[in-house]
Amino acid sequence: MPKIHPTALVDPSAEIEEEVEIGPYAVIGPRVFIGRGTRIGAHVVIERNTRIGERNVIHHHAIIGTDPQHLAYRGEESWVEIGNENIIREFVTIHRGTALEEGVTRVGHRCLLMAYVHIAHDCSLGDEVIMANGATLGGHVRVGHRVVFGGLSAAHQFCRIGSYAFVSAMSGVDKDVPPFVKVFGIPAKIQGLNLVGLRRAGFSKDTIRRLSQALGIFLDGPGRISEVLEELRDAFPGDPQVEEFIRFLENPSRQGIMRRKPFEGEEAF
Repeated sequence: MPKIHPTALVDPSAEIEEEVEIGPYAVIGPRVFIGRGTRIGAHVVIERNTRIGERNVIHHHAIIGTDPQHLAYRGEESWVEIGNENIIREFVTIHRGTALEEGVTRVGHRCLLMAYVHIAHDCSLGDEVIMANGATLGGHVRVGHRVVFGGLSAAHQFCRIGSYAFVSAMSGVDKDVPPFVKVFGIPAKIQGLNLVGLRRAGFSKDTIRRLSQALGIFLDGPGRISEVLEELRDAFPGDPQVEEFIRFLENPSRQGIMRRKPFEGEEAF
């Protein structure tokens, strides 16, 4: 049976699975689902329409499932979905989605969201993402797997952050960050490969060398994105990591992609 502190307020429509712990003065709103083994700290508010998986740890004063901070929101049904084995620290805020997209804000599995992190409406995080204290995502940001955000960094709405990227502390991301790179600054600029992250993830020396070569072509190659993609395909046929890099470049957001010099028709960042 779940262990619910007598001062906690749990809406009758909430579904609480076995081995869940809910601390003092927590508030669990309507249509909330909390999976087996998840622990909810004191004064946590899970407002409504939130699905939380198994074995998560949500620390004191986190607030999840509140209305999106968007002037177009008019009370439509929307959701937050959180996977398994995440750690959500004190004062983290995660807002529900809007009708502008699927209406869902998503967090994957095994993420670490440190104190005061903010995840805005319609964002999507992959697995094993780390966001250090005070890191912030604007609405509609797409984050790949194993991305790391340094403290007080921020991503502009609609940006995409590719898998295994590293966003340095106090950086401001205003364009798409390709996978495997590290960025720094306001506005953030590509500084090279995320070598530490790639080594920790178990990438071989040969894979890192090929990614370094591919990044060099992207940063310093032809001015047209079509020419860059063609050169990458010719240079690295069938390479799975370079293919991931190419797929990311093929689908830019409205913000465009970080690069040292602009593609034709784009401004330099």
